[in-house]
Amino acid sequence: MQPLMHPLEGTPIASGSRVLIVSDAWKPQVNGVVRTLEWLVAEAPAFGVEVVMLTPDRFRSIPMPTYPEIRLSLTGLSTIAAMIDDINPDAIHIATEGPLGFLARRYCVVRKRPFTTCYHTRFPEYVAARFPVPTSFTYALLRRFHNAATATLVATSGLRDELASHGFTKLKTWRRGIDLNLFGKGQRRDLGIRGPIFLYVGRVAIEKNIEAFLTLDLPGTKVIVGDGPARENLTQRFPKARFLGLKSGQDLADLYASADVFVFPSRTDTFGLVMLEALAAGTPVAAYPVTGPLEVLAGSRCGAMNEDLRTAALSALEIPREACKAFARGHSMRDSAAHFFSHVAAVRMPRL
Repeated sequence: MQPLMHPLEGTPIASGSRVLIVSDAWKPQVNGVVRTLEWLVAEAPAFGVEVVMLTPDRFRSIPMPTYPEIRLSLTGLSTIAAMIDDINPDAIHIATEGPLGFLARRYCVVRKRPFTTCYHTRFPEYVAARFPVPTSFTYALLRRFHNAATATLVATSGLRDELASHGFTKLKTWRRGIDLNLFGKGQRRDLGIRGPIFLYVGRVAIEKNIEAFLTLDLPGTKVIVGDGPARENLTQRFPKARFLGLKSGQDLADLYASADVFVFPSRTDTFGLVMLEALAAGTPVAAYPVTGPLEVLAGSRCGAMNEDLRTAALSALEIPREACKAFARGHSMRDSAAHFFSHVAAVRMPRL
C-alpha cells in the first residue's frame, strides 16, 4: 500500500506505522472527542496504519466529581511506561489532559520521545463554570502540558490564534470531519412531535449553555438528544421540551434529518462536530457568532448566527436543506484522518 498524504501538509505516513493514541475520553462516553477517535481507528487501515488506543478501560477508575460519566484512571508512571514500551509505537499522540495524558506526557519527556497533543475543549472555562478556579491558573497548567509537544493540534484557525495569545506554541490546525456515509443518509420522518422541531444534540451539561436554548420563545417543540449531569434539572424546569436521551447510529442520523433547525447554544466549544452532522442530514444551524460556529458556518449560507439566538433560530427555518447537505459533503472523515496522520508522520521516530 502506498503511503497517503494530505494535500495541505504533504507529509506521508508510512504504511505499517503504529500510532499510539492516549486518551482519558473513551467509550462509553458519547461526545465529539470520542467519536473523532473512534473514526480515526476506523479510517487507519485505509492508510496502512495501526492505531493502538490507551484508554481508561484498561485500568481501575473512579467517576469524576460533578461529572460521573467521565472516569479517572487509577494507575502510575511505571505501569504506563511498561505499557507504552510493550506497544512500541512509531508515534505517540496524547489526546487529552487527564490522568493518562499527564502520565504519557511524563513518559515522553523523560524518554525524550517526541509526541503530539490535541486541544479539544475549553477546559479552563469548563472548570471555572463548576469550581472557583481562575481560568488564568488552568491556562498556565495546560500551556505547560501542551508546549512540551512537538505539535499541538487544534480544530480551527480562530482557536489557534486564541491559544497563541495565551502563550501556547507549535500550534497546528487539524481539519475535522464526520461520517458522511451515516449522517448524509439520515431519513426525514414523522416523530409525532409538533413542529417546527428545534433540535439540540450533545452533552447535557452547564458549559453547553442549553438553558439559553430552552428559554427561547419559539414555535413548535424543542428536542434535546443526549445525557449529562444537567439533564434531570433541565427536565424538571422545562417540561414542554422533549428529552430523548442518548441516540446513536441511524437513529441519530434520522433525528438530525427530521428536525427543522439544529440549535447550537454553546459559547465555549472549540468546534462542534454536531453542527456538521446536522448539516449533512440537511438541517440548517442556528448559533451565536462565536469561535466554533464562526469556523463551521461563516460563508456557508447554511446557518444563521446572531447574538439573539431566537432570531437566529427563526431565520434558519428559511435555509434550503439541499444547500446544507452540499456544504457538509466537503467535510469527510477520510480527509480529516489524512490530515491527522500527516501531522503525526512529521514526528514519527523509529521504534525502540
